[in-house]
Amino acid sequence: MGPLEQIDELEPLLGTIAAGITPDELDAPTPCADFAVRDVLGHMIGGATQFAAAFRGEPQPDVPSDVADGADVVARAGNALGGLMAALRAPGALDQMVESPFGQLPGDAFARFVVLDGLVHGWDLARATHQAYEPSDELVAAVDGFARQAITPEMRDGDTFAAPVELPAGATPIDRLAAFTGRST
Repeated sequence: MGPLEQIDELEPLLGTIAAGITPDELDAPTPCADFAVRDVLGHMIGGATQFAAAFRGEPQPDVPSDVADGADVVARAGNALGGLMAALRAPGALDQMVESPFGQLPGDAFARFVVLDGLVHGWDLARATHQAYEPSDELVAAVDGFARQAITPEMRDGDTFAAPVELPAGATPIDRLAAFTGRST
């Protein structure tokens, strides 16, 4: 499953999760260490805006770090993610070298990091807001396979990724991926 197929499946999942967040849930804690729901949304807005610019070959924009009320943050998240998805789908976007938080990467590889980030943060938001989150096993397997090859020990700084977490038997594939990135279920 290539990154564009992954994005095609991820986009509506994230849209559904974002649309299901209510203003009273914005301060709820998430499995993403030290991040409330509003912080994860703010992180996703900032990342999507900056990553879209990187795929378009534009200078990094300044992105406000504050996330205001519920309607504002959900709308901003939707707009930012839509812009990122459009940038990823642009002709040649995945064939170029892209400046990423991990240095210069082929666009195809960075797109896979974007999907990993979005898939796991979607899980964070779903857990925090008690929403169902059921990405396909095929999507999770593709992202999990990439994550196990791409996440280096240096990335496990507790900020980007934490140490893998042990899970009980019978954990779902998405729970196993989240645990691999350092999330407690």
